[in-house]
Amino acid sequence: MDSSAIASAGYDPDTALLELEFTSGKVYQYFAVPRGVYRALREADSAGRFFRDHIRDVYPSRHVR
Repeated sequence: MDSSAIASAGYDPDTALLELEFTSGKVYQYFAVPRGVYRALREADSAGRFFRDHIRDVYPSRHVR
């Protein structure tokens, strides 16, 4: 992923689980994320801005690392 904020993103369509690793090294899981949201994140001009506007504080999350 070409982003200054997000190092990598993974998505499990069976469980609708989005896992994001940030450039800080922190890893978070986001639950009940629709596949289209993941796809839009991958295609966004700014993944960090898309995350801020459409994922953070929208979906339940858990800090993994």
